[in-house]
Amino acid sequence: MVYNHFFIQRDIVMMRLILTVSMFLFLAACQQAAVKDSTPVTDDFRVYDTEVFFDTTSLFGSSLNSDGSAVLVSSNETGIYNAFRVPVDGSPKTQLTNSTTDSIYAISWFPQDDRILYSADEGGNELNHLYVREMDGTIKDLTPGDELKANFLSWHDNDQQFYVASNERDPKFFDVYLYDTDHYTRQMVFKNEGGYDVSAISPDGRWLVVGRTNSNADSDLYLYDLEHAKQVAQHITKHDGDVQYRAYSFTPDSTQLIYGTNAHGEFNQAWRYDLKSQNHRPYYSADWDVSGVGFSDNGQYRVVAVNEDALTKLYITDLETGQPLQLPGLPQGNLRGVNFNENADTMVFYLAPDTSPANLYVHQVNTNRVTRLTQTGNPAIDENHLVSGEVRRFESFDGLQIPGILYKPKQAEQQKVPALIFIHGGPGGQSRIGYSPLIQNLVNHGYAIFMINNRGSSGYGKTFFHLDDRKHGDHDLKDVVYNKYYLQSLDWVDDDKIGVIGGSYGGYLTMAAMAFTDEFKVGINIFGVTNWVRTLKSIPPYWESFRKSLYDELGDPATDEERLHAISPVFFGHQVKSPVLIVQGANDPRVLKIESDDMVEAIRSGGTYVDYLVFDDEGHGFSKKNNQIAAAKKYLAFLDEYLK
Repeated sequence: MVYNHFFIQRDIVMMRLILTVSMFLFLAACQQAAVKDSTPVTDDFRVYDTEVFFDTTSLFGSSLNSDGSAVLVSSNETGIYNAFRVPVDGSPKTQLTNSTTDSIYAISWFPQDDRILYSADEGGNELNHLYVREMDGTIKDLTPGDELKANFLSWHDNDQQFYVASNERDPKFFDVYLYDTDHYTRQMVFKNEGGYDVSAISPDGRWLVVGRTNSNADSDLYLYDLEHAKQVAQHITKHDGDVQYRAYSFTPDSTQLIYGTNAHGEFNQAWRYDLKSQNHRPYYSADWDVSGVGFSDNGQYRVVAVNEDALTKLYITDLETGQPLQLPGLPQGNLRGVNFNENADTMVFYLAPDTSPANLYVHQVNTNRVTRLTQTGNPAIDENHLVSGEVRRFESFDGLQIPGILYKPKQAEQQKVPALIFIHGGPGGQSRIGYSPLIQNLVNHGYAIFMINNRGSSGYGKTFFHLDDRKHGDHDLKDVVYNKYYLQSLDWVDDDKIGVIGGSYGGYLTMAAMAFTDEFKVGINIFGVTNWVRTLKSIPPYWESFRKSLYDELGDPATDEERLHAISPVFFGHQVKSPVLIVQGANDPRVLKIESDDMVEAIRSGGTYVDYLVFDDEGHGFSKKNNQIAAAKKYLAFLDEYLK
């Protein structure tokens, strides 16, 4: 299945980022649609109640079962993510898990039956365990224990074994275990004493590739032959200077490693390493970052993901003919989650336009048959009433062009509107084009949104990515301020009503904007870092492999405490002059609740209004619908009172 280790882990990580950095990107609610009675309704525009935008369903995962009859997905239609079986013939789906407390991240069917693997943590603590749901519906924790974190890696091509990474031996590093599918007995096949990042295992189980982070601009790949009793690392990316390398996947025949590197320009290219000849050759390049490469199990189809100006585009090629795979009769939208069955004659994928959630489709290859399997949108919303984002750029303080995504409310055709600068998480994240109930809700209610990709964001080349190193709270903050000046240049924006909002690192820049400038009328800080000294000293142990990279970018609290103190808003909360809303999960392992507690007290000490919303059953990101809805309503009520 093309949904190999890279694509499985990428989608799970992306879902975690969605929940932790921008939890409002894919929310849903099971409430009745309504239109505000107090709002004028015209033939071409309506203002909807907030609940309407959240009466949608979010899906991810596209593993096909052994006979190709059903897709395994995670869906939040029950109020929290659970695993579902979606038949490819269009018949009704079946719920496979019944969690009411913790999100279920569906991973894969077993290769020869309808058991499933899934991942879940407790209360947002990010200590994920790996579970199997048996055919009779019983659940077994394959990685029991306290204070450990485990990740599924891949299936062995014999279909009788699979690989799991776990930090149970040493909280700082992940070892690799080989499990059998019959009794779940296991053996350690790689003891990670070198502090590596475990990346990928060849389908035949012989080769393991691991990464080492040397700095935030430099990394390496190493190869282990797991068939040799004495495991010795083979350094396969020897180089001079700062170059980054990342493993994408092995070819289905286990003869080549496909990896990404920025050694040959600003953007990541895909290269191949021949395991027999040990030769490196170019494989795939574009004018943007190549962000992933995967294959169908039989090797016929290759899927390449390219990050093109905040939009991931997938390029599917039939390697037997060298021609692109043609998909007939699809509506416009972004393709993701591509997966094939064993014979590669059935393909499933998601299609997501900018004005509705992603839906799951199935395509019978070499036919004109494409079937939509899900209905995730809200029929009460006319998509013509929603707004598509448009990529825009503006000039910052030093002349640098800063990209972002601009949403213009329909109200702006009649009057000037207030605006919000939305700052993504990270550092090093990226705001991307795609459907967001929160964004559409705010825009529908008359707020312009600019989703800024300030310097330091990924996707725009390695030079751009490193422009904020050790300059956080300064150059990146100036980008946000100059974003305000750009918005003020638009004749449809009310230049006196501009606020800032962000989650995680975006929450930090939100608080920095409120504490270190007087530019913004309001700020909404969603679990943002406010004390860099404490945050960098309290990072989870399983981040150890990239601790140095984090310190290279932000600073080492042991040597840079004075500068980190100077850029931490919590010590300057008394300087905040405009209203602030802070939202926090009590179980957050990344940004501890005490950070938000202290920030609230610091703002109040200066006499400025601050509202504080805490969810006792959430972590770094909110996965429960009732909490998501409560947060979304709080944002709008706060903005309506203090900005609009």
